[in-house]
Amino acid sequence: MPSPYLPNTDADRSAMLREIGANSADELFYDVPAQFRNVQFKLPPPLSELELKRELEELAKRNASLDDYVCFLGAGYYRHFIPSVVAHLTSRSEFYTAYTPYQAEASQGTLQATYEYQSLVCQLTGMEVSNAGMYDGSTAAAEAALMAHRITGRDRVAVLATVNPRYQAVIATYVRDQDISLEKMEPNLDSLPSDCACLVVQQPNFFGYFEDLRAHARKAHDSGALLIVIVDPISLGMFKPPGDYGADIVVAEGQALGSPLSFGGPGLGIFTCRREYLRQMPGRIVGRTVDRNGRPGYVLTLATREQHIRRERATSNITTNEALVALAATVYLAAMGKKGLRQVAELCYHKAHYAARAISELKGYRLVFPQPFFKEFVVRCPVAPQQINQALFEEKIIGGLDISHLVDNGMLFCVTEVNTKGEIDRLVKFLGEL
Repeated sequence: MPSPYLPNTDADRSAMLREIGANSADELFYDVPAQFRNVQFKLPPPLSELELKRELEELAKRNASLDDYVCFLGAGYYRHFIPSVVAHLTSRSEFYTAYTPYQAEASQGTLQATYEYQSLVCQLTGMEVSNAGMYDGSTAAAEAALMAHRITGRDRVAVLATVNPRYQAVIATYVRDQDISLEKMEPNLDSLPSDCACLVVQQPNFFGYFEDLRAHARKAHDSGALLIVIVDPISLGMFKPPGDYGADIVVAEGQALGSPLSFGGPGLGIFTCRREYLRQMPGRIVGRTVDRNGRPGYVLTLATREQHIRRERATSNITTNEALVALAATVYLAAMGKKGLRQVAELCYHKAHYAARAISELKGYRLVFPQPFFKEFVVRCPVAPQQINQALFEEKIIGGLDISHLVDNGMLFCVTEVNTKGEIDRLVKFLGEL
C-alpha cells in the first residue's frame, strides 16, 4: 500500500520508471549497496502528543541559555537590547512567512517596508543610496570590493590589517576567482599604490579603536581609488557617519539593529554608496513614485541580479535580500529614533570605558591601544586568554575574544548597553583573583 504522504500513484511511478528506463524501483536503486537500502532505524516506540511534549521539555532543560551568562564577547556580532515591538511586528504572518519576497512588486506593504529600510540606512550612514540588504556584513564588504573593481577597472584591492580577519578572509575568497589581487596594508600607510581599485577600512576597527577616516579618504582618492568603510551601525548614534568623511561605499553588519545573536546568524548586510555608483550596486533597490491619480506607490526600481537580467550584465549573483532581518532593523531604528539610538551608543561608550579603566588597573593587565574606542577594547593579560576564559565560564561569564595570534596574550572585550555595572564589577573581580 503506498504511503499516504506520497502524492504519486502506482501509475505515476510506472510512468516515471519507463521514462528513466528502469523496470522497477528495486532496479532503479540497484547500485546502492544492499546494506544501505531500507535500513531499519532503531527508534523508540511512538509517543502521544502529551508524552512527546514532556520529553522535549526535559531535553530542552539541558540547554544552557545565554540569559544565564554574563557576556563580554563581540568581534562582529553583538548582544544589544531589542524592544518587544520588533518581534511583535516582524512575527506578523504577512512578513514572517516569506523567506525572500521574490515577487515583491506584488506587495505594496513589502515594498514600502524595504523603501523605509533604505531611507533609514541612508540617514544613518550619511550616504545617498542603499540597496535592499545583503547576506551579512562580510559578504557586503566583499561585494563592495568587486563593485570598486567594476567602477575603476583596476585589479587590486587594498585592505587594512585592522579590518576584521573574518571579513578579510571573505573578501579574499570573493576576489580570488576574479583575477583580483588582495593586499593587506597597515593603517599608517603613507600612500596607496596607483593601481588599487579601493581601500577597505573599518570604523571602529577590529580592535575597537577609531582611525583617521579623513586621512584614509585622502590617500584613496589621491590615487584614484574608492574608499570602502565597514562601520558599526550602533556607533553612528553618537559619531559622525562615514559619508561625512568622503566614503564612497559604506557597508555594515546590521544584526545589532534588532536581531538576536542566534548562534551567529542570520545577519544583515547593509550596503550603501554614492548616487553616481548606483548602477554598479549589487542586489535590489526599491523606489517611491506616484500613480496616475497622484497616489504614492512603491516599485522595484533596480534589479541587477542575475535572476532578473542577463548573467553577463549582472553585478551580483546574490539570491536573497534578508528581507525579514532588514524589516527588524527598520522597526528597531523607527522605534528607537535618533535620541534612542544616541542613548544606546552613549551607554555602550561609557560602560566600555568604565570596564576598560577598571581592568587596566588590575595587576598584570593593560590596555594595548591608547586610541579612542567605542565599545570594544584590547587588553594584554598576565596569562593565556584561553585559560582566563575557561575560568570565567565556570563562573557563568563569557569573556572576550582570544586574539593572542594578533596581540601577545590579547583579549578583545566588548561591553554594550545590556551589561550592568554589577556585571562589569563581577568580571573585574574575577579577573583580579585569577
